[in-house]
Amino acid sequence: MQDNDNINRIAMGVEYDGRPFCGWQFQDHSPSVQQAVEAAISQVANHALRVVCAGRTDTGVHATGQVIHFDTPALREPFQWVKGVNANLPDGVAIRWATAVSKDFHARFSAVRRSYRYIIYSRNVRPSYLNGLVTWDYRELDEKAMQQAANYLVGEHDFSSYRALGCQAKSPVRTIYDFKISRSGDFIFLDIEANAFLHHMVRNMAGVLMTIGAGEQKPAWSKEVLELKDRTLGGITAPPHGLYLAEVQYPDTFILPQRIQRPIFG
Repeated sequence: MQDNDNINRIAMGVEYDGRPFCGWQFQDHSPSVQQAVEAAISQVANHALRVVCAGRTDTGVHATGQVIHFDTPALREPFQWVKGVNANLPDGVAIRWATAVSKDFHARFSAVRRSYRYIIYSRNVRPSYLNGLVTWDYRELDEKAMQQAANYLVGEHDFSSYRALGCQAKSPVRTIYDFKISRSGDFIFLDIEANAFLHHMVRNMAGVLMTIGAGEQKPAWSKEVLELKDRTLGGITAPPHGLYLAEVQYPDTFILPQRIQRPIFG
């Protein structure tokens, strides 16, 4: 689509339950969130289009703060975009907000920080209605030990040990600005804010912290794994079920009607 005065760039906030989908990105073999969102927006815009997201999520991963953008000649009010697109979306996917943005806004490349929440259900009996929405661990986890371990990961580091072997990022260096562990009853929350994330980075960190929380390793093990810079020597990859893309932050020049909305249980 040509970039001219007749083209409008629209940004949207999207939330979704990742259980029915093969992830965000379009796939030939299974339904994706991207496929559902593009089909719904195209109905309202009256033409086929592609959307760009802030961060692609894997199979089973959820989002409360995904951000997308697309270009269209269609003129709609923000509430019309939200109402119209939601009317065409399947259960489990919803548009939270919509707004016109300048042509220099890019959902992925304009983002300066991203936040994920990982939710662990720590009790000896598996969950029922929470199945697929949290990661269950039958062991009693020590959140204080997990916080000590998380502290070693804050800052700019080479996260080779914490990314998937098939990760295609050119550089393994990322900066974690904040890594907080909190607890509410049987629920343990891992809240991580970084400039960007590598493939499986949060899940691999969660796997290490859960091992430490169970008392199978000391808190300093998270640092030892980090310094190895070798994924094959790291811990397990935690399941995707408890992972939520919670927020994407942009420079203040882009005024977006978003607010952080972390999922809460307990």
